[in-house]
Formats: sequence, C-alpha cells, structure tokens
Amino acid sequence: MVEKQSKLEEKARSWMIERGVTIDDIADLVLFLQKKYHPTLDIAICRDNVDHVLRKREVQNAILTGIQLDVMAEQGELVQPLQNIIFEDEGLYGVDEILALSIVNVYGSIGFTNYGYIDKVKPGILAKLNEHDGKNVHTFLDDIVGAIAAAAASRLAHSYHEDIVQ
Repeated sequence: MVEKQSKLEEKARSWMIERGVTIDDIADLVLFLQKKYHPTLDIAICRDNVDHVLRKREVQNAILTGIQLDVMAEQGELVQPLQNIIFEDEGLYGVDEILALSIVNVYGSIGFTNYGYIDKVKPGILAKLNEHDGKNVHTFLDDIVGAIAAAAASRLAHSYHEDIVQ
C-alpha cells in the first residue's frame, strides 16, 4: 500500500537528499543496529521501517529545524556565539542531541540505547556527516539521521517482538 506523503514529509525527505542523505543510507544504519538480533533481516524491511518513522510529524519538524540551523551556520547567518558553536559542532553544545532525542522517543526506551550506541560508533553515513571540513555543517543532521535509524530499529524490534508473542 502506497501512502500519500504530506507536503511537510516531502520537504523533509527532499532536504535530507539535498544534504546527501538517502533513505538507503539510513536503512543501512538500521541493518547495522539489528542484524545481530535478526540474521535474516534484509534492507527492504529496514527501509520500510525508516519510511514509517519519516511519516511522523514530530520527526519531520526535527529534520526541517535541524537542517535549517545547519544551513544557516554554513552561510554564516547565525549570531555569535551560536554561529561558532554550531559551525564547529562544539562538543558541549548538546542541543543537537536534544532535538534528536525527540525522534528517538517516538518508539520507546530501546531507541535511547540504539541512539547512544550509533552516535558513539558513527557507522556509514554518520561518519561522513561527522567530518568537519570547514565548509559543510551537519551538526544537527548527523544526530537526526542517527535518531531516525535508532527509532526505525526500535520500531523493527517491537514488530519482531509482536510476532514472537502472537
């Protein structure tokens, strides 16, 4: 069944693509998080769970807010000291993680564990987004992408649990 995307969802998805992040990039992260627990898991199931997460309005709002702040920092449009804090991805800032936690919370407490782990090891697209090249700013986007993957992995874990219980 194909569901119609809202304009907000379309915008959030297109902004992620413009910033170099695809649904498959995020699905790869879900696979990374869940393959150990579900050895037969395939990328299509991971992609489906990412799509479900992206349908949530609070996720779309977090994506648009975070990307807008990253872009403004790239263009030097924030006031000091916020401009330098976001441009440099200052370690003690933490607001980027707080925004990401709003996404993680959508599918329960397992998402916090998934997010903490993936934020620490930074596999796949997260490593690329976390490069600080002095030009591209992904202070918010790397955490948002990790949070979407963590939430999708949590959703997937809950769905496997429901299959086991029934």
